[in-house]
Amino acid sequence: MPKSAPADRETEGPLDESEANPVRPYVDLGGIKILPREGLHLRLEIEEGSKRVVAIGLDFAGSTLQVQPFAAPRSSGLWHEIRDQIADQIGKQGGTTTPREGPFGPELVAEIPVAAGQEAGGVTRLARFIGVDGPRWFLRGVIAGEGAIDPEAAAQIEDLFRSIVVVRGATPMPPRDLIPLRMPATPAGATETTAV
Repeated sequence: MPKSAPADRETEGPLDESEANPVRPYVDLGGIKILPREGLHLRLEIEEGSKRVVAIGLDFAGSTLQVQPFAAPRSSGLWHEIRDQIADQIGKQGGTTTPREGPFGPELVAEIPVAAGQEAGGVTRLARFIGVDGPRWFLRGVIAGEGAIDPEAAAQIEDLFRSIVVVRGATPMPPRDLIPLRMPATPAGATETTAV
């Protein structure tokens, strides 16, 4: 499968560790690094049994962005294949997906059914699935909240996605394996890791 990424990915992001500016004050989460910004809150999504971090949730500007970095082959991409699987999965849950061309290339706009009682009124919620194939990695994002519906909010959350640096590391990993994520190391004296 060919890679799917914006033409300007190498300069505008999401960046590979080798392309990032080493002096910028990134928050190191293992497989990804995030540039702190005003009003940005980080959440680590932890798997029950294994207690491993399986995704990073970023709350910003009325939107949520959930990101996951995966190992990928050097020469081919994963996004085209993974997109079809996401569409299948959401279809099985009774939701619908609409493919469209977004700022990162092809994306899916999904209407996902919400279990009764969780959210008043609406029975579905909108989410945008975005993906970028980088060198030996694939970065998946899921945008919900304002960024899934409002173009101005979308631009802010897209900018946040672009600012992510993926740290693939040299360890051999099978394609589609989640690149390990971890808690940020808290600098001495700092109690709040999510605010700037």
